[in-house]
Amino acid sequence: MIPFVKAHACGNDFLVVEEQFAKSQHAPLARLLCQRNTGVGADGVEFLDRRPDGSHFLRLFNADGSEAELSGNGTRCVAAWLAHSEGLRDLTLGTHGGPRACRVMECHGEHFEIQTAMGTPQVQPRTVAVPDIGSVAGAVVDVGNPHFVLFTDAKDFSAHRLPWEELGARICTHPDFPRGTNVEFVRVLSPSEIAFRIYERGVGPTQSSGTGTSASAAASIALRGCHSALLASSLGGAQRVVWRPGEPLMLTGPAEIICTGQVSVQALESKA
Repeated sequence: MIPFVKAHACGNDFLVVEEQFAKSQHAPLARLLCQRNTGVGADGVEFLDRRPDGSHFLRLFNADGSEAELSGNGTRCVAAWLAHSEGLRDLTLGTHGGPRACRVMECHGEHFEIQTAMGTPQVQPRTVAVPDIGSVAGAVVDVGNPHFVLFTDAKDFSAHRLPWEELGARICTHPDFPRGTNVEFVRVLSPSEIAFRIYERGVGPTQSSGTGTSASAAASIALRGCHSALLASSLGGAQRVVWRPGEPLMLTGPAEIICTGQVSVQALESKA
């Protein structure tokens, strides 16, 4: 039996599993656990490695079994669990995208409001040539993992006469991005507020994304003249961003512990 924690941040849900239970089978285990109908169900699994020096390191595996550098929302979910289970309020979580310092700002039962230092974004304008569509202008944004951000005025977030989900899928696996990329579709509502949709690498459309929020806000600030303090809303809710180019970006948003439990891998494999 494998113990797990399920948590979500703005509807972006994750399982937290202690590293020793992975037994070097991170990818197949993530695929089994994340299945919505036959598994526990999640967008990804955060494998939590408690190291001898007292530090914590996270390995994130998406629902399709691919490993990503990090997740902003997933990191926040782990921070919420450690706050809930061990009373930690200020902690740094290592990731393959760099360390992320988290601070619990508010706590109400299983509900947490957490501020995370997301590193210093790198924003560069970029045009991608998509077959049968033409040139798609946007920006590549590095927030420890890769993003392509494009802007749209359409209320349904469509762009280039395609639904955002369809165009997002095509850009996500575009040859210009050999390792794939997350794709955000951003509407600037005012100088201090944006809304966005995300097609997440390794998952598909998701309710929210912490790194997607950070990338969307950074592109809006750097390229569209938005204020350094922004409210960024996705389908799952709003998060707050503060960023001045050249400085670390601060992301503040909720995380909630949904449940804890145990799962039998053998039972899952029999359903696969």
